[in-house]
Amino acid sequence: MMPIPFDVNDEKLREKFFNGLFTECLAHLAEQTPPLWGKMTPQHMIEHLVWAFECASGILVLPCRTPVQLLERTKRFLYNNSPTPLEFKNPVLGDEPLPFRFSSFSDAKAALQKEVDRFLVHFQEQPLAVHVHPLFGPLGAEEWQRAQFKHCYHHLLQFGLIDRPESNPS
Repeated sequence: MMPIPFDVNDEKLREKFFNGLFTECLAHLAEQTPPLWGKMTPQHMIEHLVWAFECASGILVLPCRTPVQLLERTKRFLYNNSPTPLEFKNPVLGDEPLPFRFSSFSDAKAALQKEVDRFLVHFQEQPLAVHVHPLFGPLGAEEWQRAQFKHCYHHLLQFGLIDRPESNPS
């Protein structure tokens, strides 16, 4: 396991995370790695993150499911320095993982790397771009980076690829 600190408010850490640490961690994920919680297999998790990065880059456009009057409160989660709770149930997803989109684990991992790269380039080239997150509503570059950091960190923990932060009591 890699020790990666959790600090969503550290811009340099978030940049370092997406420019190498995340990929380095995923290199240790095997197709048969069991989750520490939840129903996802490694390929389900990878494909789920592909979907999330497609949303972040505006490739996949989904409506926000959070009522407008709750968006401000919901968006505060992106700024609080707490990891996503381990057993968090995403209200956008069903109880069971979706069918595979990619024919193999390696194809899914390659697709994820492509989407992470696209995400980084997209916001470098269009720093004022705004895309809708299905839970948090319209997000700009920094907010998407915060959301993706928390999201990816959560799934790296799920598969034991990083050490659990000491400050996380859940």
